[in-house]
Amino acid sequence: MTEPTSTGNAGPVSDRETGTHRQGPAGPGRKAVAEPEPHHPQGLAGRLNALWAGVLGANDGIVSTAGLVVGVAGATSSRGPVFTAGIAGLVAGAVSMALGEYVSVSSQRDVERTLLAIERTELQEFPEEEIAELAALYEAKGLQPATALQVAQELTANDAFAAHADAELGIDPQELTNPWHAAWASLIAFTLGSALPLLAVLLPPAGWRVPVTFAVVLVALALTGALSAQLGGSKKAPAVARLVIGGALAMAVTFGVGRLVGGSVGG
Repeated sequence: MTEPTSTGNAGPVSDRETGTHRQGPAGPGRKAVAEPEPHHPQGLAGRLNALWAGVLGANDGIVSTAGLVVGVAGATSSRGPVFTAGIAGLVAGAVSMALGEYVSVSSQRDVERTLLAIERTELQEFPEEEIAELAALYEAKGLQPATALQVAQELTANDAFAAHADAELGIDPQELTNPWHAAWASLIAFTLGSALPLLAVLLPPAGWRVPVTFAVVLVALALTGALSAQLGGSKKAPAVARLVIGGALAMAVTFGVGRLVGGSVGG
């Protein structure tokens, strides 16, 4: 997701910083009324995005760990190296995913806080222009000008900051993104996804490890593909096909590399 550019200025800001398009001339010391841009509510959409991210995190764990353990299994029939490589891949991948999510979401929250600070300053310095801006947002949604102005005035009287944060920025000041939640969700999802191929390759006898892992992983990828397609409102068949084919190719390549490298080292 592309993050808006943050700024530390307390005064009026540019189009790029607020995410709006200015219209009409702005006199000295005045903020031009903004044309509204659509935003997505954070409630249900945010929870669905978190669930979707969890599914994708689990999928990453499945594919990366499966490729790793299958590659090692192609090089050796000993259970010890396979187990060691699988555990190392699981831990490294989970930590990396969690750290990446923490950094990403922390940056997003910093931007949200900056935009909210800018909006609070604008409400203090340009109260009349902010009411007109809010009215323009609701007018663009289909309200008559008089009705839109009345709604803007009533919302401003009740809680101006919350009204503008929601209408202009699509941000709930009470529910900013939490980097720790995202980090833990990614860590858990990746770990659960990684555990599946790790168990699949360790439990069967040596001769069945790779075939069983292939089968288990492809079934798991089909399920995660169907679930991600359902969450995204897209067709399930293409999503399932992409994941299954991609996972199969990844395991085939790593198994072949493991055979090649294992044979060369053993020789």
